[in-house]
Amino acid sequence: MTTDQLIQAFKAQHKLTSSFENHAPEWFIPIAELINTHQKRESKCLFVGLNGSQGSGKSTLADFIKMYLESQHQLSVAVISLDDFYLSQQTRNHLADTVHPLLKSRGVPGTHNTQLMSSTLNALKSEQPNCRLPRFNKAIDDPEPETNWPLITKKVDVVIMEGWCWGTPEQTEQELVNPINTLESEEDKNGTWRKYVNDSLKSEYLALYQQMDFWLMLKAPSFDCISNWRKEQEHKLRQAHTLLTDENVPSAIMSDKQVERFIQHFQRLTEHGLKHVPEKCNLVLQLDAQRTPISIDGSSLAEFDRVTII
Repeated sequence: MTTDQLIQAFKAQHKLTSSFENHAPEWFIPIAELINTHQKRESKCLFVGLNGSQGSGKSTLADFIKMYLESQHQLSVAVISLDDFYLSQQTRNHLADTVHPLLKSRGVPGTHNTQLMSSTLNALKSEQPNCRLPRFNKAIDDPEPETNWPLITKKVDVVIMEGWCWGTPEQTEQELVNPINTLESEEDKNGTWRKYVNDSLKSEYLALYQQMDFWLMLKAPSFDCISNWRKEQEHKLRQAHTLLTDENVPSAIMSDKQVERFIQHFQRLTEHGLKHVPEKCNLVLQLDAQRTPISIDGSSLAEFDRVTII
């Protein structure tokens, strides 16, 4: 398959606009080629950490890199999402009852199964992984049955781990003091929730970040853009569900008003990540308000520039 054929096939599969035909060769293929170069250099399973705010297109980019590397370089690629490690409703309800009511909502550090995350990452390093990749069903707000999780039995060359706060460091105690939105000022007045989230990030997530060999970020221009992006995601989820079934749309799929409240859970760490994640990344792809790539920088920029010439 030629690269043009691959781009057209991917565009059709993901129902993308014609702009993808321009973005793929200019931005996404060079990124994939650079990851291929790093994998060949390391001669081992390469772990790629992909950070991007909600609705930034990180899942689409991860899927494209997988398709490209498998088609053009015959590499075996596994894509896993932070979202697929959310705790069950039952477990989050327990946290809501015992720690803080806001932990009922999935999303922030402390609402993921980090033990499962660690065991999955470790299994994927093996020559014979024999592990399943978790899957979370957002339409029902619960994990899929394990029998529905993809089974990996052959050696993996590249693992792409993507997530909205993946790679985001913890905040200082001083940074936690003042609420930053209505949700925090009205529903977390004494800071119990944000402290629990921050402590979870520090104690459970930072060690997992260390397993990544290469960091990539899709950087939104600001948090203000993310509300509209997140609403678009929910609209697509609603549409996909109604096309697949004749049932009523599940209540777990949110309205625009619900999205506006929901994203306030993410504002603190999203804004913190926009400030501090770029400094640790090999590549940072800057996006505009329409999610169009406009520039790229990072420690691997020179290598990226060489790749674009090839």
